[in-house]
Amino acid sequence: MIGIGVIGYGYWGPNLVRNFFKASGGRVTAVCDQRPERRAEVESLYPTVKTYADVDQMLAAPDVQAVCVATPVATHFDLALKALKAGKHVLVEKPITTSSEQARILIEEADQRKLVLMVDHTFVYTSVVTKIKQLVDQRYLGKLYYYDSVRVNLGLFQSDVNVIWDLAAHDLSIMDFLIGQTPKVVAATGVGVVPGQPESVAYLSCLFDDGLMAHFHVNWLSPVKIRQTLIGGSEKMVSWDDMQLTEKLRVYDRGITLNSSPENVYQLKVGYRAGDMWAPHVPNVEALQVEAAHFIDCINTGKKPITDGRCGARIVTILEAASKSMANHGEPVHLSGGAL
Repeated sequence: MIGIGVIGYGYWGPNLVRNFFKASGGRVTAVCDQRPERRAEVESLYPTVKTYADVDQMLAAPDVQAVCVATPVATHFDLALKALKAGKHVLVEKPITTSSEQARILIEEADQRKLVLMVDHTFVYTSVVTKIKQLVDQRYLGKLYYYDSVRVNLGLFQSDVNVIWDLAAHDLSIMDFLIGQTPKVVAATGVGVVPGQPESVAYLSCLFDDGLMAHFHVNWLSPVKIRQTLIGGSEKMVSWDDMQLTEKLRVYDRGITLNSSPENVYQLKVGYRAGDMWAPHVPNVEALQVEAAHFIDCINTGKKPITDGRCGARIVTILEAASKSMANHGEPVHLSGGAL
């Protein structure tokens, strides 16, 4: 039985505690938070869980073998590194760190100590994303042409990171999982509507070697909440609307066909294909529950996590490039594409 300690019981910490508390093969043994009222809430809801105000004391507890870090982004690196050096397996909330260099240090530390380092890219573990991954891997969609995502809502405004680091990190992790490629060029533009605060509306584009383009629209200042992704392929197209209660995922047999006329080599005829729509069944399972089970399984078996430290580093590398591009009014940033 793996003993889990959770650092941070604010916005996301309660979800981690709830899911790990009922995960098979693991149990929450400790929660650390500096605020007395948050510790009191844990003690009321989970009498068997010991609470700590000091991280070092929790890391020294013999019944804590793994740690979940659910604190502000700027603290991720120090807390995760401290946990790894204490011999604990680590799950870090997204994004893994504030820089790719910090991410590399965590990866090296985990590798050296043979510990699991995993990033809480929760959406990768949803049933819908798992189904889309099957379609992509089976080449059911054909050659991928574009990946288009919209993630907008009113708030929550963050003071430590801009909207791309907050919201686009979700969609970049999904793209990374589905496509399995690293973009070669990143460009982004954004504006901050609150004086002195990070960008709150932004557009991010990623270009790949094979012609694939990905585009992300993220916004903290939208009157409506939209969570929609479109993926276009040469054979099929996918629409994922996460706000729908049913038929979140739809697969369309729609697209174009290109035929060059033998009579006129200079004329290219474009035909349109409009076939059936298919809404595959996807299980209604909480993604964080799947992720918690996966983290415990990786600890027990030594299996590589789907969203491991290298995945987290790839996402941070793109986020860094996006911030650099925004600072230069959308100037494209070229990535080396080296494997992490």
